Amino acid sequence: MRIVSAALVAASLVCAPMAFAAGGDSPTPPKPTNTTKTCKGVKVWDDAKKRCVRPKQSSLDQDQMIQAVRELAYAGRHQDAQGVLQELNTPDHDMALTYWGFTHRKMGNQDLAERYYQQAITRNPDNLLARSYYGQGLVSAGRIEEAIAQWKEIRARGGQGSWAETTLSAALESGLTFDY
Repeated sequence: MRIVSAALVAASLVCAPMAFAAGGDSPTPPKPTNTTKTCKGVKVWDDAKKRCVRPKQSSLDQDQMIQAVRELAYAGRHQDAQGVLQELNTPDHDMALTYWGFTHRKMGNQDLAERYYQQAITRNPDNLLARSYYGQGLVSAGRIEEAIAQWKEIRARGGQGSWAETTLSAALESGLTFDY
């Protein structure tokens, strides 16, 4: 069978309220902050300084920078998100690699996105978000069997009912992917 059955998707969606979205702590898109409401270009909002600053000049820690990347990417500001990623202290962190993959996929660079996702998964095989985004890219490319393999890996690694598993299941069923 080339797609996951509707029953599997429905079972996954029942668990969606308990799931966590794309590197965040809720199954919903990131809420806009001053990073996307006020800052232009490759800048993030620094609460301590009360202004937009270049990422290297900010007081944000690694996790806050990743959240800024997530917010920028969701807002469709993929190049700005990549600019923030370039300024991270640990650019080879598996979540940074995941968002490099995500932004490249959304910009139409499927091959490059795939390389970043694979690097993220090699660095952390339990990175369910990278597996989900990678699988969604595979769905978009019509590589359903490979996407199903990522879905199975997510489930095998304890991700049953997670945002990562639920969204990849939905993508397999519908062919539509998620932007956060």
